[in-house]
Amino acid sequence: MNSDEKEDCECAPPQAETSSAGGADREHEEPEIENPEASRMKRAAAKHLIERYYHQLTEGCGNESCSNSWCASSVGFSRMDNNEAAVKALELYKVNAKLCDPHPSKKGTASTYQESSAHSNSACSNKKMNHKDIHSVRDNFKDVNYLTEEKVYEILDTCGEKEDYSPLIRVIGRVFSSAEGLVQSFRRSKPHTKEELKSLQGKDEDKDEDEKEAAASSTTAMEEDSPTSSSSSRLGECSSGENDVQKLAPDEVSVDIEAVRRVYERLLSNDKIEAAFLNALVYLSPNVECDLTYHNVYSRDPNYLNLFVIVMENSNLHSPEYLEIALPQFCKAMSKLPLAAQAKLARLWSHYSAEQIRRMVETFQQLITYKVISNEFNSRNLVNDDDAVVAATKCLKIVYYANVLGGDLDMEHNEEEDEEPIPESSDLTLQELLGEERRNKKGPRVDPLETELGIRTSDCRRPLIPFEEFVNEPLNEVLEMDKDYTFFKVETENKFSFMTCPFILNAVTKNLGLYYDNRIRMYSERRITVLYSLVQGQQLNPYLRLKVRRDHIIDDALVRLEMIAMENPADLKKQLYVEFEGEQGVDEGGVSKEFFQLVVEEIFNPDIGMFTYDEHTKLFWFNPSSFENEGQYTLIGIVLGLAIYNNCILDVHFPMVVYRKLMGKKGTFRDLADANPVLYQSLKELLEYEGSVEEDMMITFQISHTDLFGNALMYDLRENGDKIPVTNENRKEFVAQYSEYILNKSVEKQFKAFRRGFHMVTNESPLKYLFRPEEIELLICGSRNLDFLALEETTEYDGGYNRDSRIIKEFWETLHSFGEEQKRLFLQFTTGTDRAPVGGLGKLKMIIAKNGPDTDRLPTSHTCFNVLLLPEYNSKEKLRERLLKAITYAKGFGML
Repeated sequence: MNSDEKEDCECAPPQAETSSAGGADREHEEPEIENPEASRMKRAAAKHLIERYYHQLTEGCGNESCSNSWCASSVGFSRMDNNEAAVKALELYKVNAKLCDPHPSKKGTASTYQESSAHSNSACSNKKMNHKDIHSVRDNFKDVNYLTEEKVYEILDTCGEKEDYSPLIRVIGRVFSSAEGLVQSFRRSKPHTKEELKSLQGKDEDKDEDEKEAAASSTTAMEEDSPTSSSSSRLGECSSGENDVQKLAPDEVSVDIEAVRRVYERLLSNDKIEAAFLNALVYLSPNVECDLTYHNVYSRDPNYLNLFVIVMENSNLHSPEYLEIALPQFCKAMSKLPLAAQAKLARLWSHYSAEQIRRMVETFQQLITYKVISNEFNSRNLVNDDDAVVAATKCLKIVYYANVLGGDLDMEHNEEEDEEPIPESSDLTLQELLGEERRNKKGPRVDPLETELGIRTSDCRRPLIPFEEFVNEPLNEVLEMDKDYTFFKVETENKFSFMTCPFILNAVTKNLGLYYDNRIRMYSERRITVLYSLVQGQQLNPYLRLKVRRDHIIDDALVRLEMIAMENPADLKKQLYVEFEGEQGVDEGGVSKEFFQLVVEEIFNPDIGMFTYDEHTKLFWFNPSSFENEGQYTLIGIVLGLAIYNNCILDVHFPMVVYRKLMGKKGTFRDLADANPVLYQSLKELLEYEGSVEEDMMITFQISHTDLFGNALMYDLRENGDKIPVTNENRKEFVAQYSEYILNKSVEKQFKAFRRGFHMVTNESPLKYLFRPEEIELLICGSRNLDFLALEETTEYDGGYNRDSRIIKEFWETLHSFGEEQKRLFLQFTTGTDRAPVGGLGKLKMIIAKNGPDTDRLPTSHTCFNVLLLPEYNSKEKLRERLLKAITYAKGFGML
């Protein structure tokens, strides 16, 4: 507190006496002389004094050595409730009792209030204030407790004339360090009629006269539990107040955001003024965190959200000066916002531009990255325990959902849930006896903010900024996923799991979390089986054992999996163990991988007719006129689920709409772009046609398509569709219904069976919670991006080869010289699929083993184990010729 402020505070008690006693006498003796402005100021001063006494009685001055018997900070003070404190404050005001100055520890919260009180009192100390005093007050702007755009420019102009910006710096420090001051600042003005403006002007002039007497008014204000909420109510009288909040839309706030941006743009160019914002934020944040944590301030005044809107408009928040103290503290405060407030922020920010969303994302990402690289996180010092990283991640979640809401949404086209529920496991009774519950009874995990907003990530076709920008790679590198997964499953309030914010994790990290979930579920099923065996006295298999014949692999797998699905679907959650009849071998993962490859190759064979194949897109689609029963489609759904569950990549090629439908979305016209590009282009041209559709094209709401045997089939999109012409007016409806038929109705039976099989395996998994549709495809099929340099770095050698062997160097030179198609053929030859696993080829464990001296034999491979058997050819040319022949004509031989 500076010397001027101390003088103001010290003269306050005598002024209070004059205001209460002398002022009252003058009201009776000289009513005609009384100045209305002076009377208003006296009442305001009395109100401020009573409130100061009240805060002194309820909170104290912050000085532990205080000797004032009427201060809550003094040692012998006995606590009183709010009503007692309000009555006592009136008594102390009447007797002009001692008032404490705020201790430095309380300065951050009380400075604005004390300064305004001091100014009010000193202003009233002399009724006939001279012009020089008034000019001094205006220059210091001590009476400014909240800001408007006009007020900022007025102060800025005044400071510019004197080339002294210290008054502006003090005002910014005072307002931006005070929650109540900031909440009240930059309020949006509403347009009024001329009559309303006149009445409002009259109200502003007589505001304090129309209010209750100062003592009664301050007593009402003091009924709140916290200084912030009482101050907010007090300041609310000066502006729109709480009533306006009820009139706001769910995505609106009472702050003028454009005005705030203009103010920041003018002020942040000055380094000294920027320092004021920084220091004010350091003072502000702990008090805001306390208000939100303990005082429930948002529910009392929804305008409290203005504070966060204003601070987040500061475009320098991600600068190094903020990262150490100010921004971490602010993030902690923001993370304490109740769910309704977070949802409102997300709705508000969803109207921001992509650049503004990106700026906020970069702000929080900068803090997370800074904290991660400046600390040594490990299994003992977990990043989950860093308050700043956790708080910034929670704040980033709000921006993430704003990014989703502001993107291209498709919330209408949702698939209906399966009418027939997946049967429960037969060992349910035993689990109840053991005191355990089946996890799927709790249902899939859903983010509370997602529920509050009524939106899912899969509803967003295209976000404002790419989802990838929310991933923080440094965080993914230091995250101990086994510990994080434990926190995710336990769901305690004490430990934060980054799996609850999957947008910040890359696909590799999320896949590792899914792997832990799958493995733990496998071990759990194995344990239940063992215990069940002990109770029943019969030996049960702790694994999902499949014994199949190579030449009847589909029939054998279908019969076995159908029996499991009907009798005990929980067995699908066990670890897969495949055995080929007549063959010796232990399934350590390689036999299962071969089983998946053979099943996929067989079931997607166009000759079977379950799926149609598009030569142009090289994608498969469900055959609507297939003769196969639903069990076959259920099988392929189970196979896809088991592949994810057992961490195997499948060589399947579906359009993205299949994965969107697995996540609960329906196919729409836009999905035809990759599912059926020829039809998509035709329908797009129909929508864009500028002539008369009815006269020029002569098409109706009856469409034709061919079945597996080339027979033409007719279908009416509407009743009597052959009699309803497509016109310029109804062509959008025609396109929508055409797409609905092709992607949904025509394959409804087949896809439902397929989805049911998939959910038999994944219904308890956090798959939907963690992954978006495109990431589901990545899990099942792997990545199309092939980095063979990364594969070279991670490849191991056996049989006498090493990294420095001549032929190994020639092999990599040869492989890198191949074209894209040849590289895919090599990958298919070696691993059984032409895609990279999640995380890229660097995650693929390939082995190159020596297969004898120079020979004319071709290279061979064990696709189950990603092993390439390479003879030691005597020349690079021979190596290239033999390798190309092997990968080009691999079907039928060479793949073991």
